[in-house]
Amino acid sequence: MTVTVHLFAVLREVAGVGRLEVDLPSDSRIQQDAAMMARPGLEPYASIIRAAVNDTWASVDTPVRDGDQVALLSPVSGG
Repeated sequence: MTVTVHLFAVLREVAGVGRLEVDLPSDSRIQQDAAMMARPGLEPYASIIRAAVNDTWASVDTPVRDGDQVALLSPVSGG
């Protein structure tokens, strides 16, 4: 299946792109596949990524389906 992944903040900077088309296994879930959705170099962020699927915040066990829009965001910091 293919999903569109949108990267934000530091994830976008590290990846060098803001949007990816990614092929995933049909039984994919956010937690186990966040690193697969991202480009090389983003693996260290996999444990802190927040995700939304089709504009709805996703839990770690949210399934991903063909054609979904997935947004991956890193925690916000600053002051």
